[in-house]
Amino acid sequence: MEAEALDQVAHESTFSLIGLLMEADLVVKIVLIMLLFASIWSWAVIIEKYFSVGKARKKAEEFEEAFWSGRSDDFELRPGQSPDSAGGRMFASISREWRDAKTIGLAGHSAMVDRAARAMRASVDREVGRISHGLGVLATIGSASVFIGLFGTVWGIMNAFLNIAEKQDTSLANVAGPIAEALFATGLGLVAAIPAVIFYNKFTGDLNRYADALDSFAQDLLVRLSRRASSDGGK
Repeated sequence: MEAEALDQVAHESTFSLIGLLMEADLVVKIVLIMLLFASIWSWAVIIEKYFSVGKARKKAEEFEEAFWSGRSDDFELRPGQSPDSAGGRMFASISREWRDAKTIGLAGHSAMVDRAARAMRASVDREVGRISHGLGVLATIGSASVFIGLFGTVWGIMNAFLNIAEKQDTSLANVAGPIAEALFATGLGLVAAIPAVIFYNKFTGDLNRYADALDSFAQDLLVRLSRRASSDGGK
């Protein structure tokens, strides 16, 4: 009897993603659709961040290499460069401070260096903030997807017990569908959460290194600016 019931389930049910989604309870369907959407969204963010973070770091490194290979004491004549790079935008910011200081004289060069330091800090924060946009999505998906999948699991198991109570039948044929839906919700929650957590940690580390590189470049610029201002102020 049990074997016949299992054969009937095997022939009447399609245990595939589409089959489970079509036959699932309404609440489980909503959970599965949410998790599927979260997984697609997280991968879209992962792909975008993979290229944007890598591109930003490459451009920053290229600008810094080109910058220090030129005449590093001439703030006005520096080729400078592509405004689409973080280094170029930071240099443009400190160059404005240098030009403004020259128009009013260099007697207050210490104040000018302080203003330049604040401008550099703001520039670094803007650059890191620009490139980190979207990481919150990965953090949210990574932390929430598991619990959403767990909710679908609990709901599916509850339906399985309700089927047993309604039909007074504990056969596998009676509970296989709801349990399969429950386990599928758990699996899909993990599929959405695991890549989001892994790549969130990866991109966070990459951005920390990117911010450290920008900070180092900003400090080098400020040292050169202070040295140049002191030299010109003493003439």
